[in-house]
Amino acid sequence: MNELNLEALQKLCESGKLAWSVHAMERLQERGITKADVINVICHGEIIEQYPDAFPYPACLILGNGLNELIVHVVCGSNGAILKIITAYYPDDETFGKSGKIRKER
Repeated sequence: MNELNLEALQKLCESGKLAWSVHAMERLQERGITKADVINVICHGEIIEQYPDAFPYPACLILGNGLNELIVHVVCGSNGAILKIITAYYPDDETFGKSGKIRKER
């Protein structure tokens, strides 16, 4: 299983080895989330879901706070050399509950 390691992702982030997908940039602008919010989530958050079979490389969902203290989810993937930001959003209570941490059953 190709699960991502948060410390490795944080090192990539801190060294500026980030790639922002067009989708991520569009969603950040649409949702009022900044690149600084995303970086803060990666550097101080926690992985709450793993997507080891994602294409083109493993991905995960990171929970953390944006600079405005609101809960933000960041979906990113990595091949070990670069951290690709796929999307970021404010989780809704109906899907993740107030904590934003546990996906509710459908």
